[in-house]
Amino acid sequence: MVRMPVRKKAYNILMYSHDSYGLGHIRRTMAIASRLRTPNTNVLILTGSPIVGRFSFPERIDFVRVPGMIKKTNEEYLPLSIKINAGHALDIRKKIIIATVKAFKPHLFIVDKEPLGLKKEILPTLKWLRKCCPQTRTVLGLRDIMDDADTTKHHWTQKGVYQALDKYYSEIWVYGLQDFYDPIQEYDMPDNIKGKIHFTGYIPRAFRSKQAALHERRRHKISEKEKLVVVTTGGGGDGYKVMDTYLSMLERQVAAVPFKSILVTGPFMPKVKRKEIFKRSRKLNIKVFHFYRQMEKIMAAADLVISMGGYNTLCELMSLKKVSLLIPRKTPRLEQTLRAECFHQRNLADYIPWDSLSPDLFNEKVDKLLAKPEIYLETMAGFQLTGFNVMNQRIREFRR
Repeated sequence: MVRMPVRKKAYNILMYSHDSYGLGHIRRTMAIASRLRTPNTNVLILTGSPIVGRFSFPERIDFVRVPGMIKKTNEEYLPLSIKINAGHALDIRKKIIIATVKAFKPHLFIVDKEPLGLKKEILPTLKWLRKCCPQTRTVLGLRDIMDDADTTKHHWTQKGVYQALDKYYSEIWVYGLQDFYDPIQEYDMPDNIKGKIHFTGYIPRAFRSKQAALHERRRHKISEKEKLVVVTTGGGGDGYKVMDTYLSMLERQVAAVPFKSILVTGPFMPKVKRKEIFKRSRKLNIKVFHFYRQMEKIMAAADLVISMGGYNTLCELMSLKKVSLLIPRKTPRLEQTLRAECFHQRNLADYIPWDSLSPDLFNEKVDKLLAKPEIYLETMAGFQLTGFNVMNQRIREFRR
């Protein structure tokens, strides 16, 4: 009789990313999922992202999409596509989420950023897990900075977040470094929560070889001797000012511009404004895209990347060791501004405050960074991104 090899039971990881708008949450979730999967691990992503289907999903990763919601104000969310009232859409989302959890039976449930989910939609699921599946580990994953301290503390107190962190979460993973920004101190974490916090360090992204970067440059007909500036505004919903000011800088040039430019507006830039950016770019003989499937490829090809300094973009830039100029927004939260100041203080990136942005200052910064990138390159060379190492270490502890 031939004995068949005994197959180990698969380890199921469920990830929740509410994704009301933008690219940040789903890109971070996808990056983490791709590195947590193993031949014996399944990863299922719950998301409301309207563009999740545009991403390539590797084997053993899949997604369940709940109806999309779009943020109108800090408290108001409306259905993105289907024409039903917000309460009905939220009810559908809740039912899909808890049904998925019951069917998938995750060993690990990772919640991105929002401890209670959009409008507290995962609270029933957290309660069900605690009562019916107490063996399931629940982890809250937080980016390095949520918002300024006073706003975050007010929001968390008002929403009952501190109580939820104590009652429903096994651990809290902070995707950053404590000596860069310390949420324990900034957000007044009580003692019963401090012990749950693990700082993973920043999340690395796919490394692109020099040869791959050269191939990408050749695709866009840019020689090795030419300088390339890539301008990206993430999802693009609030990126028009950056694109407009950059193009204004180029439109004012009298002499030939000594570098090439590629713009990526983002899929959520309002259509009218996006059309304007495309029209002006064509007059300047500049390539512009509304969505770039693998942003790390075009950033790897750049000599300078201009962005708004979102968490994911900075992780990509630090992984690629790319000189960067950040133009962080100030609304609806100060997260990007605080991060830009933090990285600027450590000579990891340069930045322009949102209210100071002008064509002249843009020109001054771009010229300087292209001519003298050494200080940033030297600092980035020693910067380590340890996020996946720490996450996998924690999961090994869970599986013992």
